[in-house]
Amino acid sequence: MTLRRGDNQREHAEAMGIDALGFLAAEPERLERFMALAGIDLSTIREVARDSAFLAAVLDHLMSDEPLLLAFAANKGVKPEVVVRCAHLLGGGPWERDSA
Repeated sequence: MTLRRGDNQREHAEAMGIDALGFLAAEPERLERFMALAGIDLSTIREVARDSAFLAAVLDHLMSDEPLLLAFAANKGVKPEVVVRCAHLLGGGPWERDSA
């Protein structure tokens, strides 16, 4: 996946975040670590899986662990820089669940 001018970049970035979540979910240890660090459980993930800020947080999680980032990028067939750009497009940064 490349993010070229004219593409719907945000849509591609959200798809990358969803793919990253699937990548984490494919390995229970990866998913458990992410949930522990994010302070969430499976029911919360189901609630927020389409939230672009949450998807950015998933990508940020990958970026915080270089071997994990490289494994995901290789799995997707993209350069790690594409993952970073996707996180930035989604407004990567701290994510907190709305308590409402």
